[in-house]
Amino acid sequence: MHEVILLKLGEIVLKGLNRRAFEDKLMKNLRRRLRKIGEFEVRTIQSTVYVIPKDKQADMDLAEDACSKVFGVVGYVRAGGSQKEIAEIQKLAPEYLRNELSRVKTFKVETKRSDKKYPLTSPEVSNLVGGYILEKYPHLSVDVHNPDMIVRVEVREELAYVHGDVKAGAGGIPVGTGGRAAILISGGLDSPVAAWMMAKRGVELTAIHFASPPYTSELAHRKVENLLRKVAAYAGRMSMITVEFTRLQEQIRDKCPQELGTVLLRRFMIKAAERIAKDEKCSALITGESLGQVASQTMQAIACTDAAADMPVFRPLIGLDKAEIIKLAYKIDTYEISIEPYEDCCTIFTPRHPRTRPPLKVAEAAEKLIDGEALLKEALQSLRYTEITPD
Repeated sequence: MHEVILLKLGEIVLKGLNRRAFEDKLMKNLRRRLRKIGEFEVRTIQSTVYVIPKDKQADMDLAEDACSKVFGVVGYVRAGGSQKEIAEIQKLAPEYLRNELSRVKTFKVETKRSDKKYPLTSPEVSNLVGGYILEKYPHLSVDVHNPDMIVRVEVREELAYVHGDVKAGAGGIPVGTGGRAAILISGGLDSPVAAWMMAKRGVELTAIHFASPPYTSELAHRKVENLLRKVAAYAGRMSMITVEFTRLQEQIRDKCPQELGTVLLRRFMIKAAERIAKDEKCSALITGESLGQVASQTMQAIACTDAAADMPVFRPLIGLDKAEIIKLAYKIDTYEISIEPYEDCCTIFTPRHPRTRPPLKVAEAAEKLIDGEALLKEALQSLRYTEITPD
């Protein structure tokens, strides 16, 4: 018996003449993700990727978990493989699925034949395998309409495979097929989810984090690293670039109108991030803003912030409410880290009564009260680089 992981492709199969490029990128991402787990052969045949262990010590549980988080995979399943003779398939099904079959009362068998030259039809295979399962498990009965379990048989070119239900994969398209962008990452709930959503659309990420020591601590920095490692389980390795913004924030606090403090800080963050993004060969910025969530995320405040950038600013969470964002944070396992009570650059010096609809001309005039360009250059002279890899 040969155990493999079968990965089902989704959106990639619709890419027409570009499909090969998407498949090649997916295969590269899978091989890189599996490299630390063991030695695997990864190949694709007829819209299915085969992950085949070549090392008996390879951890199939870890491999399955890694494959489940690779964007471009719409479904995945562990399967047992055998020769295609019907006697071999009959023997394999009750043996490989014994744990599942022992826990249910009803089942049915569904067969798919990719090998159209196979001498038996799909219904014939299903009947023969189903009958053999009934002999091995007398407590079972067949229910073709509402079974507790579906035993799936796939007769493919080289081998036949038996498995249960296909589990949902990460979906999306392979990271690296959608360009490169810089995510402005904080320690909150929103920006890690925004990073995950853009990686799902094939975007390769560079993370930019703003810190303000001593108001923000090393523990707060480590919190952001841990958040990015959770994102990297899906998005792959990335660089985290930390910008020290203490002097600039103090100048905004001391010399600019208090009610404009938040929007001015956001504008300077966008300016700094854009310069770093260009150096990192990124084509866009990403933020975790959601329309109307806080004072700096009104339509007017967002427009005021966007005016500070020349490159596009993507906001994948713009139409989501907090409950929807929290649900996604649980899904990607960032929620518990995000609610750790460490300081955040964006929350220090928060004005008591922020202006929610700041006119652009007013914000630009307020910026001139400090030497913003000199402060930006100073902040960008001592960047801190941290390499982020999946957990």
